[in-house]
Amino acid sequence: MLQRILPPEKLPDPSIPIAEATYPSPFPHTLEYSPAARGTWNIVHTGMLVPGTHQIYICAAGCLRGVILTAAEMGDSYRRRFHTLELRERDLYATDQETFLIEGISDILRRLDTLPPAVLVFTACVHHFLGCNLTYVYRTLRHRFPSVQFAECIMDPIRQTKAMPPETRERLEIYRLLQKTDARDDAINLIGSNLALDENSDIKELLKAAGLPLRDLTECKTYDAFQQMAKSAANIYTNPFTKAAAEDLQTRFGQPYLYLPQVWTYDEIMLQLQRLADFLSIDLRDFDSKRVALDLRFHSLQHDMGDASIAIDFTFTFLPFSLARLLVSHHFHVSEIYADAVSKDDEENFYWLQENAPQIRLYPTKHPAMRTQPRKHLDKKGHELFALGQKAAYFTGTHHFVPSIEGGGHYGFDAIHWLQMSLIEARKPRDPEPIIKKKAWGAPSCI
Repeated sequence: MLQRILPPEKLPDPSIPIAEATYPSPFPHTLEYSPAARGTWNIVHTGMLVPGTHQIYICAAGCLRGVILTAAEMGDSYRRRFHTLELRERDLYATDQETFLIEGISDILRRLDTLPPAVLVFTACVHHFLGCNLTYVYRTLRHRFPSVQFAECIMDPIRQTKAMPPETRERLEIYRLLQKTDARDDAINLIGSNLALDENSDIKELLKAAGLPLRDLTECKTYDAFQQMAKSAANIYTNPFTKAAAEDLQTRFGQPYLYLPQVWTYDEIMLQLQRLADFLSIDLRDFDSKRVALDLRFHSLQHDMGDASIAIDFTFTFLPFSLARLLVSHHFHVSEIYADAVSKDDEENFYWLQENAPQIRLYPTKHPAMRTQPRKHLDKKGHELFALGQKAAYFTGTHHFVPSIEGGGHYGFDAIHWLQMSLIEARKPRDPEPIIKKKAWGAPSCI
């Protein structure tokens, strides 16, 4: 149903104090606004992580615009691995959709110099509306191209709150490309991440100390290297969109899995690292020296930043309330959090902040009123603002920001050290526009 957009002067302030917010949905569902800061990863970026594969998107021109711009931004070598089939209005009533898909995809593949080992096909919501027989489509394509694996992805934002979101479905289909093997080794897979783990990550350090190799799609250079992940003993993941893929791998290959949320407070980190050690039956190393060093640096950093405020958004980390709790616990002034919902993994931190930092304001990122919110460089008390995340930088207008996404490839105490160094670097002002206007592949943390 169409909804009227009020004139700017009548749009209310969409923010609320965290003390008045409700879990898990602080804001009502209304007409949605898409802010200009779109530096997060999308399904095109994630699909390009699988070496040697090809992507084909089938939908209307308006929907194709975003994925085409993503592919164009990524550069010529990636653009060659990307095609689209445009559905026009006439096709909705005068075209047999099964034939359109089969012949269109076949034509694209026959024009390639060599067939790729796998193709990620993205159908859209319109195919569900039209009752397209996708089972028949993929059966026919597999018969025509027996050397090619087809990943049955879906670009369907219409149903993403009622069915499996496109990001989750894509990860499920990517790891379904792994072919079963009788070979087994003691390597551990990190699945579902967009960013490779930093070498100093606590996860990598624990595995290295135990002599356990780590396989990660983000570090695979060839399709054969990706296929080696089928041999691994177990899977771990930190990206919440990966659960379905982990469950499927356990069913198909017998690989157990462990979810390690991207937590930030000391106690949460120790709990997750202990879970990892127990899962792998290895010893947990002593992190006391790291904690002491972090506390000392926090004390120095807090002194240098003084009364400066910090704004956090949900693209910087999957658990922004955990990060806010860490900073508040170390006497930093977190003034605002930009998040449209609170995840189950962040529930306890959300309630802790309600009790211990009730003045924090929550802002939705999709509410139409966010179009007209003032882009302020200072907080309400005139103190400098630091932003963690591109959306927070965009909405505040500050020139002191950390543009990374999804934790920047860090985890655990290493992530806190990286955060501290990033805040020190953010004291140097810089123009946010050249970074914010880029999509994920252009962000500093993505390559």
